[in-house]
Formats: sequence, C-alpha cells, structure tokens
Amino acid sequence: MGYLHEGHLELIRRAAAANDEVVVSIFVNPLQFGPGEDYQTYPRDLERDARLAEGAGADIIFHPTPETMYPPGFATTVHVGGPLTERWEGERRPGHFDGVATVVSKLFNLVRPDRAYFGEKDFQQLQVVRRFTADLNLGVEIVPVPIVREPDGLARSSRNIYLTAEERPKATVLYRALLAIREAAAGGADPEEALAAGEAVLASVPDFVPDYLAIVNPETLEPITEWVPGARAIVAGRFPTVRLIDNMEVWNR
Repeated sequence: MGYLHEGHLELIRRAAAANDEVVVSIFVNPLQFGPGEDYQTYPRDLERDARLAEGAGADIIFHPTPETMYPPGFATTVHVGGPLTERWEGERRPGHFDGVATVVSKLFNLVRPDRAYFGEKDFQQLQVVRRFTADLNLGVEIVPVPIVREPDGLARSSRNIYLTAEERPKATVLYRALLAIREAAAGGADPEEALAAGEAVLASVPDFVPDYLAIVNPETLEPITEWVPGARAIVAGRFPTVRLIDNMEVWNR
C-alpha cells in the first residue's frame, strides 16, 4: 500500500532477479480498512516510493485512484470462506480479507503476472492469497519472501512510524515473544508450554495489549496441540498509537 520500507524493497529485488519485468502496485486500498482504522492517515509519499522502487529494480509503478479501481456501480467482491479467514486478523478486522482478495484479484487480472511476491510478515494474508489464487485458477505463482527486520528484531512495517520514541524499544516485545516460543520448542516444550513462554514475555510490557498469540498449523492457521512441520507462532496487539503484527516459524523437524 505504499510508504515503502526495506521489506517492500526486498520483494522488488527478488522479483527483479527472477523476472524480465517488474510491476509494483502502490495503492492504499479502502476496502481493506474498517471503521475507525487509519485509511485517511495511512502514510503516503508517491515520489519517495517511486524513487525507492526504481532503485530496487521496478520497471513499472501502477498507482491507480480508488475511483479507477472501484468505479460507480462496482458491486463485486472476492470472499475466501472458512477457518482461514474467520480467525485472527479476520475476526478482529471484519471484511479486511474480502478487501485484500478483491483488490489482489483485480491487480492480477490487470497485470497478468507470472509471479507475485508477498512478504511473510502478513502471513495470514499470504495464505489467503494462495487460497483464492488456487481456487480461482488464476495461474499466478505466489512467491513468499521472508520477513525483513530491524537490527533489534522489530518487523519492518509502514506503520512503525506511528510508534512514539517511548514505544519504539518496547515494540520488540512481539519479536521477543516469538523467540521465546521457538527457544522453548527447541528445548523440548510442547506447544502449550511454548505458548506460555511467549505469553510471559508479552506480559512483561504492560503498554502492549495483545489481540492474540497462538501457535498454528502453517497451512490452515488452526491452533495446534502437537508439533507439525513449519508450525508458526503468530502475534498481534496494540500500543496506544499503533497496532502491530508479527510471526515466526517455530518448529521444523
């Protein structure tokens, strides 16, 4: 959605290294925002984004207006049903994934790409995109790209600029909770015990109010009681000024 950071630039670099032509869409999609969310204030700087995208290897920037994407009379949405969208972000942001699926479907139809690159930071979004791309036979290869982090572990995000100077060092609590889960798993803990280790880390920062912390099957995003290959810990929550999400693979034996 713009206000590019190093995570976005890594997507562009990966695409440029493997393809003849790279199209970058920059579009703050109103369908992804619910009432009271930050659509109007979401950071926007097209000139800066264009400069960064070109430097990373972009050939074309597609920057439509909302009126172009959703003209008068627009009445169609793409909905991914079932557990994949009912939990976690889907539960807390009703309609969010319909907005994602609709705009990405339109972008795929407009650009007709061979491959599309998505960051693993929005892991549930990545799985939703994979699901409807397969279900609708869109013929696009979805390429996941690992999370790009700040030196202290905070996942790169356009919304990080909302963090106050006091909140910024505390924001690593998400990363530290995920690490605690991974380390507990490596030490022989079962998922319930590992989850408790992460919860203890979150509780150490009272300013952070968790929405959820869970260990899930990476394909279905359903909570697990026994380890499965690729198991992911996912976390989301709020400081007073910003909502953050993160995730990490915590088991792969």
